[in-house]
Amino acid sequence: MYPLVELATGLLFVACYLSFGLTAATIKWLLFICMIIVLAIADLRVRMLPDAVNGPGFVAGLIFAAFVPPGDGAAMRLNLRLFHGALPEWAVGVLDALLGAAFGSLLLWGAAALYKAVRGKEGMGFGDVKMMAMVGAFLGLRGSFLTILLGTLLGSMLGLTVIVVLYVSGWKRRVAERASRRGLAKVNALRWAIASQYQLPLGTFLAVGALLVVFVFHGPMMDLLPGMH
Repeated sequence: MYPLVELATGLLFVACYLSFGLTAATIKWLLFICMIIVLAIADLRVRMLPDAVNGPGFVAGLIFAAFVPPGDGAAMRLNLRLFHGALPEWAVGVLDALLGAAFGSLLLWGAAALYKAVRGKEGMGFGDVKMMAMVGAFLGLRGSFLTILLGTLLGSMLGLTVIVVLYVSGWKRRVAERASRRGLAKVNALRWAIASQYQLPLGTFLAVGALLVVFVFHGPMMDLLPGMH
């Protein structure tokens, strides 16, 4: 995995330079990419999203927002309606970052609380909530929403594919057969139930979604998307 991570990091750095040139935005997104890679691999390998990345990353996102704002527009509208345009530009950028952090983290926290209330068990770690606070500080409210949308969509598609592959390949067949002999259920039903319990790390897919947002909605491809300016 190590050489693949190094290769991916190098390619993303080159893509960042090609997308943003030698600008302050490049420095911001390079730092963001580094943290996203660490989070994605950590969640993939050990199912952990370290506070040592999320905490400083959140602070860095707020600082960068003062110089390279997320450009979301939500804070600008609030500034005009509530403060009549009195907030300086740097404060509007920080407000955009705070709105993104609050929206992303609270949305995931609410989804986790709802899942636990309905299913009676934890469906998401609090690390994902902290990660979205960091991501939202860099990307703003709209970017935070798109990250969650893309991440959960990709995760759901791949997760369903993995479950089907595990079922078709006969994964845990012997376990299901032993359980079936004890009268718990039919073998195929048990196999599907076991395969459907396989969990993929949400943080890894949120990381992929965040990278897509950076390069598609903040890079040159933004000009090709009507109505997204």
